[in-house]
Amino acid sequence: MADPVEQQPIDEAVELEVAAAQAMQACGGDMLATVKALIVANAMLEQELADVYAKASRGFLRGRRLPKRKD
Repeated sequence: MADPVEQQPIDEAVELEVAAAQAMQACGGDMLATVKALIVANAMLEQELADVYAKASRGFLRGRRLPKRKD
């Protein structure tokens, strides 16, 4: 029987392949559109994370690295 630790990278690779195929399918098979959509989605997630850090108290974030604020 295979060790579960050894199976994990294969499972993650399969999940990544499926996610990539779904992203390309959502963009009609256009790879350039897929890359653009992923860049936009990543930027939105980065902004959301920055907003969460901005709203969190300094005490809660104690010991964590804070992103540089754009003032």
